[in-house]
Amino acid sequence: MDARLNFYGNPLAGKVGKYINSAGKAIAESSLPAATQELVKIRASQINGCGFCLDMHTKDAAAAGETALRLNLVAAWREATVFTEAERAALELTEEGTRLADGAGVSDATWANAAKHYDEEQLSALVGLIALINTYNRFNVITRQPAGDYQPGQFG
Repeated sequence: MDARLNFYGNPLAGKVGKYINSAGKAIAESSLPAATQELVKIRASQINGCGFCLDMHTKDAAAAGETALRLNLVAAWREATVFTEAERAALELTEEGTRLADGAGVSDATWANAAKHYDEEQLSALVGLIALINTYNRFNVITRQPAGDYQPGQFG
Protein backbone atom coordinates (compact mmCIF):
# COMPACT_ATOMS: atom_id res chain seq x y z
CA MET A 1 0.00 0.00 0.00
CA ASP A 2 1.26 3.45 -0.88
CA ALA A 3 0.47 6.57 1.11
CA ARG A 4 -1.85 9.06 -0.55
CA LEU A 5 0.38 11.92 0.58
CA ASN A 6 3.92 12.09 1.85
CA PHE A 7 2.71 13.68 5.08
CA TYR A 8 6.12 13.27 6.67
CA GLY A 9 7.94 14.94 3.77
CA ASN A 10 5.58 17.84 3.04
CA PRO A 11 6.77 21.27 4.34
CA LEU A 12 3.37 22.40 5.65
CA ALA A 13 2.63 19.01 7.16
CA GLY A 14 6.07 19.11 8.76
CA LYS A 15 5.25 22.45 10.32
CA VAL A 16 1.95 21.11 11.69
CA GLY A 17 3.72 17.97 12.90
CA LYS A 18 6.32 20.04 14.74
CA TYR A 19 3.64 21.65 16.90
CA ILE A 20 1.82 18.40 17.49
CA ASN A 21 5.07 16.66 18.41
CA SER A 22 5.88 19.37 20.95
CA ALA A 23 2.56 18.63 22.67
CA GLY A 24 3.51 14.95 22.64
CA LYS A 25 6.84 15.76 24.27
CA ALA A 26 5.12 17.62 27.11
CA ILE A 27 2.82 14.65 27.70
CA ALA A 28 5.68 12.13 27.51
CA GLU A 29 7.55 14.11 30.18
CA SER A 30 4.54 14.22 32.51
CA SER A 31 4.05 12.00 35.55
CA LEU A 32 1.55 9.79 33.68
CA PRO A 33 3.27 6.37 33.65
CA ALA A 34 4.96 5.56 30.34
CA ALA A 35 3.33 2.12 30.19
CA THR A 36 -0.10 3.71 30.56
CA GLN A 37 0.74 6.17 27.81
CA GLU A 38 1.55 3.35 25.40
CA LEU A 39 -1.60 1.38 26.33
CA VAL A 40 -3.72 4.47 25.64
CA LYS A 41 -2.05 5.01 22.26
CA ILE A 42 -2.56 1.38 21.32
CA ARG A 43 -6.22 1.25 22.36
CA ALA A 44 -7.20 4.45 20.53
CA SER A 45 -5.30 3.28 17.46
CA GLN A 46 -7.14 -0.06 17.54
CA ILE A 47 -10.50 1.71 17.68
CA ASN A 48 -9.54 4.07 14.85
CA GLY A 49 -7.99 1.35 12.69
CA CYS A 50 -4.62 3.09 12.47
CA GLY A 51 -2.11 0.44 11.44
CA PHE A 52 0.76 2.93 11.31
CA CYS A 53 0.25 3.94 14.96
CA LEU A 54 -0.36 0.36 16.08
CA ASP A 55 2.89 -0.70 14.44
CA MET A 56 4.75 2.14 16.15
CA HIS A 57 3.29 1.93 19.62
CA THR A 58 3.27 -1.84 20.02
CA LYS A 59 6.92 -1.93 18.95
CA ASP A 60 7.87 0.98 21.20
CA ALA A 61 6.03 -0.60 24.13
CA ALA A 62 7.75 -3.95 23.56
CA ALA A 63 11.14 -2.24 23.29
CA ALA A 64 10.41 -0.53 26.64
CA GLY A 65 9.75 -3.92 28.26
CA GLU A 66 5.99 -4.35 27.85
CA THR A 67 5.01 -8.02 27.67
CA ALA A 68 3.49 -9.67 24.62
CA LEU A 69 0.65 -10.93 26.81
CA ARG A 70 -0.44 -7.43 27.80
CA LEU A 71 0.00 -6.08 24.26
CA ASN A 72 -2.12 -8.91 22.89
CA LEU A 73 -4.90 -8.25 25.40
CA VAL A 74 -5.29 -4.48 25.08
CA ALA A 75 -8.38 -4.83 22.86
CA ALA A 76 -9.95 -7.15 25.47
CA TRP A 77 -8.85 -5.21 28.56
CA ARG A 78 -12.24 -5.59 30.27
CA GLU A 79 -11.90 -9.37 30.34
CA ALA A 80 -8.14 -9.45 30.99
CA THR A 81 -6.61 -9.71 34.45
CA VAL A 82 -3.21 -8.32 33.45
CA PHE A 83 -4.00 -4.60 33.77
CA THR A 84 -4.01 -2.55 36.96
CA GLU A 85 -7.14 -0.73 38.09
CA ALA A 86 -5.50 2.56 37.11
CA GLU A 87 -4.67 1.25 33.62
CA ARG A 88 -8.23 -0.02 33.26
CA ALA A 89 -9.56 3.43 34.19
CA ALA A 90 -7.26 5.03 31.58
CA LEU A 91 -8.38 2.54 28.92
CA GLU A 92 -12.04 3.19 29.69
CA LEU A 93 -11.48 6.95 29.41
CA THR A 94 -9.61 6.36 26.16
CA GLU A 95 -12.48 4.40 24.66
CA GLU A 96 -15.12 6.94 25.61
CA GLY A 97 -12.93 9.87 24.58
CA THR A 98 -12.19 8.23 21.23
CA ARG A 99 -15.75 7.18 20.44
CA LEU A 100 -17.28 10.65 20.75
CA ALA A 101 -19.26 10.17 17.53
CA ASP A 102 -21.22 7.40 19.23
CA GLY A 103 -23.00 10.17 21.10
CA ALA A 104 -22.47 9.23 24.73
CA GLY A 105 -19.30 11.25 25.33
CA VAL A 106 -17.35 10.60 28.51
CA SER A 107 -19.61 9.57 31.38
CA ASP A 108 -19.33 11.05 34.85
CA ALA A 109 -18.67 7.54 36.20
CA THR A 110 -15.74 7.03 33.82
CA TRP A 111 -14.27 10.43 34.74
CA ALA A 112 -14.70 9.78 38.47
CA ASN A 113 -13.00 6.40 38.11
CA ALA A 114 -10.03 7.96 36.32
CA ALA A 115 -9.86 10.72 38.94
CA LYS A 116 -9.55 8.07 41.67
CA HIS A 117 -6.31 6.84 40.13
CA TYR A 118 -4.70 9.94 38.63
CA ASP A 119 -3.93 13.39 40.01
CA GLU A 120 -4.73 16.60 38.14
CA GLU A 121 -1.45 16.66 36.19
CA GLN A 122 -1.86 13.04 35.17
CA LEU A 123 -5.49 13.60 34.17
CA SER A 124 -4.38 16.58 32.07
CA ALA A 125 -1.76 14.40 30.41
CA LEU A 126 -4.28 11.60 29.88
CA VAL A 127 -6.84 13.90 28.25
CA GLY A 128 -4.14 15.51 26.12
CA LEU A 129 -2.79 12.13 25.10
CA ILE A 130 -6.21 10.82 24.08
CA ALA A 131 -6.75 13.93 21.94
CA LEU A 132 -3.23 13.72 20.51
CA ILE A 133 -3.28 10.05 19.51
CA ASN A 134 -6.67 10.55 17.89
CA THR A 135 -5.11 13.41 15.88
CA TYR A 136 -2.19 11.23 14.78
CA ASN A 137 -4.60 8.40 13.91
CA ARG A 138 -6.57 10.71 11.67
CA PHE A 139 -3.50 12.01 9.84
CA ASN A 140 -2.31 8.47 9.19
CA VAL A 141 -5.66 6.90 8.30
CA ILE A 142 -6.71 9.74 5.98
CA THR A 143 -3.39 9.61 4.11
CA ARG A 144 -3.17 5.79 4.29
CA GLN A 145 0.28 5.64 5.86
CA PRO A 146 1.49 2.04 5.52
CA ALA A 147 2.31 -0.04 8.57
CA GLY A 148 5.00 -2.58 9.22
CA ASP A 149 8.32 -0.85 8.66
CA TYR A 150 8.58 1.17 11.87
CA GLN A 151 11.72 0.69 13.95
CA PRO A 152 11.49 1.49 17.69
CA GLY A 153 12.68 5.01 18.38
CA GLN A 154 12.93 6.00 14.73
CA PHE A 155 11.22 9.35 15.34
CA GLY A 156 13.40 10.16 18.33
